[in-house]
Amino acid sequence: MNRLTVLLLVLGMSVSIFAEDEYNPISTAVSLLTISPESRGSALGDAGAATSPDIFSQYWNPAKYAFTDEQFGVGLSYTPWLRALVNDIGLIDLTGFYRFDDLQTVSGSLRFFSLGEIKGTDKDGTYMSTIEPTEFALDVGYSRKFSENWSGAVVFRYIRSDLSNGSGDADIHAGNAFSADVATYYHNDDAYLGETPINYAFGLNISNIGSKLTYDDDRYLFLPANMKLGGMINFDVDDYNSVSITADINKLLVPTPPLDNDELDDYYDMGSLEGIVKSFSDAPGGFKEEMQEVMFSIGAEYLYNEIFAVRGGYFYEAENKGNREFFSVGAGFKMNVFSLDVSYLVPTDSSSPLANTLRFSLGFGVDGFKKIFSRQ
Repeated sequence: MNRLTVLLLVLGMSVSIFAEDEYNPISTAVSLLTISPESRGSALGDAGAATSPDIFSQYWNPAKYAFTDEQFGVGLSYTPWLRALVNDIGLIDLTGFYRFDDLQTVSGSLRFFSLGEIKGTDKDGTYMSTIEPTEFALDVGYSRKFSENWSGAVVFRYIRSDLSNGSGDADIHAGNAFSADVATYYHNDDAYLGETPINYAFGLNISNIGSKLTYDDDRYLFLPANMKLGGMINFDVDDYNSVSITADINKLLVPTPPLDNDELDDYYDMGSLEGIVKSFSDAPGGFKEEMQEVMFSIGAEYLYNEIFAVRGGYFYEAENKGNREFFSVGAGFKMNVFSLDVSYLVPTDSSSPLANTLRFSLGFGVDGFKKIFSRQ
């Protein structure tokens, strides 16, 4: 498989070798925004809309920050991407938050995606130039508690995608866009199931609502606007052990591409907000195809003494909408100031380009220092 094909796969675009009438995935710009950047949610099958708050809540649901127990946190994650195909594509995520008081928290993140090197040649195979595509997203968010159980958040994001870096083609330039997320989170930590103490939560994050993006001032591409809805229930087995189960559904708020190429001009001329509205009812295959555009995630986490965690999950996407299907496993360790998490992806098809995907996340929480000093 050549590097151009790999790039098309990374971008989520249709490749001719897959082209069949029933294969109709939704293509968007800036694949960076669709890749889980950290280990905990990835180990849970890419579920995280309603899990307990952590440093990396910015991606899954920023409204969770309003319920964090720490005053300040910062985390760094690294994901070697598509290692089954190439060895120089990687995603780096730097995320942090600061809680002003019991009600308000600000957060931010920087995601950088390097797509490696692609050597360009002419029709005769003569080397012309080396292209080094990159993408990054910089965002800032604000979350607030509305009550003891309910919070909301907004995030504003700047996006830059430079797929022609080094090509020397004056007709192609970097794409720039702006987007916003709107999220809410409900959490109840004082409930019982029979005699077993439980806590449960629901989360909703509508992300990447914004402008379209172009590389040539001719065709304007949709951002991967997305609706993520999730629920979580946690069982406190005893003072040291707890088990939580979480599930998410995802729906891209992007119109389905038409099967007739003559309709593509109208498709790309459609505005972002119009596309969001039409995304619920425009699939050529009707309601059945609309339901196939819904992705499902489910995960479970075992936590011992708030120190050690073991996780597992499953993700499903319909075969004709991208055919991503995988299991995931992971573990986490937290001691005072630092936390370390790792996840591993196991696709149901061993030939999948996602095979053997590892993610590593390192977190730092200021409240850990307070716990250390309070013992002295």
